[in-house]
Amino acid sequence: MRVLLADPPAYTPPYDHALASALARAGAEVELVTSRFRFGAAPEPQGYVRSELFYPLSSRLFGRSRLRVPVKAIEHPFGLGRLALRDCDVVHVQWLSSPEVDARLLQLRRPSVFTAHDILPRRTAGKPELWRRIWSRFDRVVVHSERGREGLAAYGIDARVIPHPVFPSDPPRADDGHTVLFCGVIRTYRGLPDAIEAVRLVAGARLLVAGDPAMPLDPFRDEPGIEWRLGYLSEAEVDRAHGEATVAVFPYRPELDQSGALLRALGAGVPAVVYDVGGLAEPVRRFGAGLVVEPGDVKGLAAALRAVLDDPEPYREGARRARAELTWDAAAAAHLALYEELV
Repeated sequence: MRVLLADPPAYTPPYDHALASALARAGAEVELVTSRFRFGAAPEPQGYVRSELFYPLSSRLFGRSRLRVPVKAIEHPFGLGRLALRDCDVVHVQWLSSPEVDARLLQLRRPSVFTAHDILPRRTAGKPELWRRIWSRFDRVVVHSERGREGLAAYGIDARVIPHPVFPSDPPRADDGHTVLFCGVIRTYRGLPDAIEAVRLVAGARLLVAGDPAMPLDPFRDEPGIEWRLGYLSEAEVDRAHGEATVAVFPYRPELDQSGALLRALGAGVPAVVYDVGGLAEPVRRFGAGLVVEPGDVKGLAAALRAVLDDPEPYREGARRARAELTWDAAAAAHLALYEELV
């Protein structure tokens, strides 16, 4: 089977790479159509082909500059045209760069699948009818959680649940028993202020913030008890952060279905404390890999962190169970079964 995976904006290179590699291991012929990743080296393809058809200029010249946006807007229809010409049996779109434009110009000439990583992405969250039209154009829609399936059902979309796999790793343990990790791109919805306040309430705990800031951090930089490792971190630096972590914290606001950063932590054997938003709670509860707190309950977040710091081993065992079961090969098999329904 010839599978075309499409992530035009290169939002999730690790996810794209892991899924494409697993599909290739399962016998599929896979092409990943994307753009140049602007913040580091993309993973080397393993058994699949990566074609950077989108944004040949804006992804290389402008970084985070505002000049990138108008150039990207000009390039986008040309990328869509190149995508429409690719030969495949199934096209599986992971992300849409410009939903308003894509709703009109995206050509789906083959059986099609869309993964709703975010149920209503933040930039267009106020346009549910736009997204209803987009979802309805695909033959199948995938979500990562039962919560996500229920969310799309409210819009009349019958989505298929394929759990987000973990990103397995085995970093050297350098855990001091007191470290709370906040890891990943630092965006407003990820709730850094709640993490800082909760850790402040936990005697003896320290907070390690590791990731690329996409929001102002000046109000927080003088907070005591925080170690900052900022920028787009290499795989080795991400592993080092997980190796030093006793527990990872995810006080997210409602927006997304599942968190790759959470699955990276569990894959490293690090327990997690999460707000019950999107599908974050599902792997944590299912495998006993940490604790779940009501959204916005900072005192509850602090109490849960205290509980895991005091006795982390049962939750580490839960994270290891998640790593053993939520594999990319299992996800690839589920995706291939879905594709076979369409061809």
